[in-house]
Amino acid sequence: MIGILLNDASYEQDIRELLMAFYPGEGFAHERTGGVDFYVEGTYEPESGTFSLDILENEEKKAGAAFPVSYENRLEAKTAIKRELYGLLSARTGKTLPWGTLTGIRPTKIALSRLDQGVPEEEIREFMEKTYLTSREKIDLSLDIAEREKELLSHIDYENGYSLYVGIPFCPTTCLYCSFTSYPIGAWEKKMDQYLAALFKELDYVAETMKGRTLDTVYFGGGTPTALKAEELDAILTRIGERFDLSSVKEFTVEAGRPDSITEDKLKTLRAHGISRISINPQTMKQFTLDLIGRRHTVEMVKEKYRLARRLGFDNINMDLIIGLPEEDINDVRATMEEIKELAPDSVTVHSLAIKRAARLNIFKERYADLKIENTQEMIDLTAEYARSMGLVPYYLYRQKNMAGNFENVGYAAPDKACIYNILIMEEKQTIVACGAGTTTKVVFPAENRLERVENVKDVDQYIARIDEMIGRKEKMLEKLDGLS
Repeated sequence: MIGILLNDASYEQDIRELLMAFYPGEGFAHERTGGVDFYVEGTYEPESGTFSLDILENEEKKAGAAFPVSYENRLEAKTAIKRELYGLLSARTGKTLPWGTLTGIRPTKIALSRLDQGVPEEEIREFMEKTYLTSREKIDLSLDIAEREKELLSHIDYENGYSLYVGIPFCPTTCLYCSFTSYPIGAWEKKMDQYLAALFKELDYVAETMKGRTLDTVYFGGGTPTALKAEELDAILTRIGERFDLSSVKEFTVEAGRPDSITEDKLKTLRAHGISRISINPQTMKQFTLDLIGRRHTVEMVKEKYRLARRLGFDNINMDLIIGLPEEDINDVRATMEEIKELAPDSVTVHSLAIKRAARLNIFKERYADLKIENTQEMIDLTAEYARSMGLVPYYLYRQKNMAGNFENVGYAAPDKACIYNILIMEEKQTIVACGAGTTTKVVFPAENRLERVENVKDVDQYIARIDEMIGRKEKMLEKLDGLS
């Protein structure tokens, strides 16, 4: 437990996020209490325009200093406070963080926005290193990906185009580490008609409202869309095909993530609707780990379903992996990468385990206290080496809170196989309209460099009962776009 004592809470969230980066999974107290390892005390003095940070252990001040801040410039004040705190925590722990003080999920936006402004790469490197204390390796990775993103997005119309996300909040089971909106499919089979009816109503509204705009990408995710029956998948894809103009769609992705949810009939249904990209996600190729985290498929099943998809003609298959799963070490990572290399998918997304509040791994912390969770730069580098050996290059990157090792998630893809939607959702450059329980619509106003969000409720029963309200929320937001009223 870490204590945070502030006389002004303006930057409490930023302080807490950096503490989470150094101490993933820790809880926080906001008053003096028992069970606290140490306190971070922050004091803002508005008269002098200074902020002081101190580390307190056993009522003794271990370190700290006052420094000038200007609350008139939030970004500069936040950066200064986090830089000072980083120094204190680095001294206390004896470690540095690969991303420095950066705790946001989109570090490549810093590089990409400056590339778009014509800033030379070396100036970007110096800025990120000095301002955020980011390592040269991560800066180089950010720039490499930002350059590739810039090229891939060069054909996207931000003003008049949009993307569509369709959310299916159901899975065969809930994984140990999962915090997404996802419910066991077995408990909802009798209400699936009601869910689809609500989803179709929302889709119909969006199709009519966005008529005349270019639909660039469609992403069918969750949850696990292939947890649905083949005829349910067919009904959704048919509805999308009937209501939306798909003539300009550059990619249509369906998450077939859980191998135990994939059947030949479902894959044939996807092929019949011209789906261009699917994901088949092993997470790891170690059977012990699959059993531990609640995946009900086998390693052989991954291979079987992948080869079936290839035989049926899918030529753009992604595979998701997670580094830092319980009880896995670098030898396990190497063994998984060898198996993946033999399969030769068109893209691989490497995730660093993030333990969020909603995950069972965190909720039942005492039950899983003895599980070893290890993630190192050596493991991350190993996955990058394997990706390069497979002819895959990094094309998008994002981060999450409470990541083991404070690393990142990186997508690698073969030429012409990168997922444009993944870049759009991370860089927030285009409006993405999302339908389904637990989804978030992001409306982008490029001319104003502004983004607004509107969320659907997560609870499936509430989504069904309040679908008119969900549509009303969208209407208020989408009418702000030029040409809509």
